[in-house]
Amino acid sequence: MLLILAVLGGMFLAMLDQTIVGTALPQITAELGGTDLYTWVVTAYLLTSTVTVPLYGRLSDQHGRKPLLLIGVVLFLVGSALCGLAQDMPQLIAFRALQGLGAGALLPLSLALIIDLFPPERSARVQGSVGGVMALSYLAGPFLGGLFTDHASWRWAFYVNVPIGIALIAIIAWRLPYLKGTGGGKPDYLGIAVFTVAISALLIGLTEKGVDGNTWTAPAVAGPILGALVALVAFVLVERRAEHPIMPLHLFADRTYTLVNLTSFFTAFCMYAGVVFLPRYFQEALGASATDSGLRIYPLMLAMVIGSAAMGALISRSGRYKPYLVGAPFLLVVGSLLCANLGLGTSSLALAAWMALIGLGMGPMLSGLTVAVQTSVAPQHIGTASANLTFFRQIGGSVALAIAGTAYGSVVAADAPLHGLRAAHASAAATVIPWLGVSGALIALVALLALPNRAVLRNGPRPGAEAMAAA
Repeated sequence: MLLILAVLGGMFLAMLDQTIVGTALPQITAELGGTDLYTWVVTAYLLTSTVTVPLYGRLSDQHGRKPLLLIGVVLFLVGSALCGLAQDMPQLIAFRALQGLGAGALLPLSLALIIDLFPPERSARVQGSVGGVMALSYLAGPFLGGLFTDHASWRWAFYVNVPIGIALIAIIAWRLPYLKGTGGGKPDYLGIAVFTVAISALLIGLTEKGVDGNTWTAPAVAGPILGALVALVAFVLVERRAEHPIMPLHLFADRTYTLVNLTSFFTAFCMYAGVVFLPRYFQEALGASATDSGLRIYPLMLAMVIGSAAMGALISRSGRYKPYLVGAPFLLVVGSLLCANLGLGTSSLALAAWMALIGLGMGPMLSGLTVAVQTSVAPQHIGTASANLTFFRQIGGSVALAIAGTAYGSVVAADAPLHGLRAAHASAAATVIPWLGVSGALIALVALLALPNRAVLRNGPRPGAEAMAAA
């Protein structure tokens, strides 16, 4: 149990922070001022955490997971403590960026450590707990965020990370075995720099979409996105010549690796459709509080736990992942389509059933895709593969929110004068959730159908088996 806590604790810490802070943000901006900087509290964290995900993955392949994970947790805790002490919005944005520098290590290294430390017959089952950790953070985060904001202070939304993180550092240092990496020469500094510029520009452009009425053609949106595309082309050219590339391009020659990352990108559409826009429906259309909206989305989160755990058990028993992954998008499509019936008078029981379908479809994607991508690469690239899976999911979510945010705002603006603001928000949710969820699920289904039907178990010794036995 301590080893599992060491492996999955960082993931829980990062995801809990995101859900808690999202609930507390309105109160934060009310107290610190700077409403025009609201989105940058999220963007600063998203920028640094997204950019560093592939870097941590590659460096951990070369130098071992344990030291990189400890560095990530320490940076995250320092950033969290400073966020709680922030006196104005610029300070908070800067400290959120520092927090994100550490957060980039937590999720991908947790995924890589599972495959490193647990034998093949157990790793798929442990992977099932990944979705459980994600769902638990989504369950606890909104409730705790509302609790702290309503009854203590929003600063505890950040301070709560500190005792959890200190305990996690102790467990990692004491119980997690150190496995040497493959080594490596000089870091790919040029690749790191170009990649940072490209992803930063892309996320800035996507964030500016919808701010102050910005459209896709607005300079604040189109400029950074076009710059990002140019930088991404330059990044590919740099990586093709690098001796030790930060993102080895030859991995994409494997069909499974490429298709799984593509699936991760588009299933983020389904996840964000439920996790972002359903709470907005509860608060804006039904008038629920932030804490209450977090409780109302429990059916979706609990179903994610069940779906992820079931996926892990099925893969562990059969040694195959494709048949179960292919079935998941059908649940996502049905659950998302049913949300087209959302309105002010929608039955709570019916909506709970619709959310459960979405959760049961999303859960297998969280654990199953991880198993698939990790079994498609050689052991020395497991950290990189796990990091890229997380990276493409985060980028997919950013793109989905940029597109869906515009559609949501357009529906509200058109319907509010005719039917009232609350009904307009219900109509917007009934438009965006089905459109986002169904499109993402259908593209993911096409990619999954093209997957080779590979077995999970590898031949030969697994990395970390001896260290695991010693531990």
